[in-house]
Amino acid sequence: MSIQISPIGTVRNGIHKRPEKWADIISEIHIKEEFHDALEGLDEFSHIMVIFHFHLSTSYLLKVHPRGNPDLPLVGVFSTRAPVRPNFLGVSIVELVTIDRDENILTVKGLDTFDGTPIIDIKPHLSSTSPEKVAEWVKK
Repeated sequence: MSIQISPIGTVRNGIHKRPEKWADIISEIHIKEEFHDALEGLDEFSHIMVIFHFHLSTSYLLKVHPRGNPDLPLVGVFSTRAPVRPNFLGVSIVELVTIDRDENILTVKGLDTFDGTPIIDIKPHLSSTSPEKVAEWVKK
């Protein structure tokens, strides 16, 4: 089976190499004009889930050290947020700072993507879907 996905927008943040801390990064998501009406009501949420394509990844791995740190255990890529995934898809929950409806630009905080990253979809984040259990290495 083949799946075809087209981006709904693009990230603009000037980030071209991994920063030490993504949490404070401010990014703009430029949404294509054809999706203007899809933004209605999104401003009622403080946080959103952003689904994106790891456009700089060229291959995938089945196991990785989280955050590339060899001091952390070697685990399956599906238990990490590593960009070396079979379908190169990423998901981040970010703070929605503002929406410029005239320009179709979302300003968000904490999006862990590089400048030019294609955005696949956006959904409101509902706190009831937050995990209650995480691996111990996540806390390190």
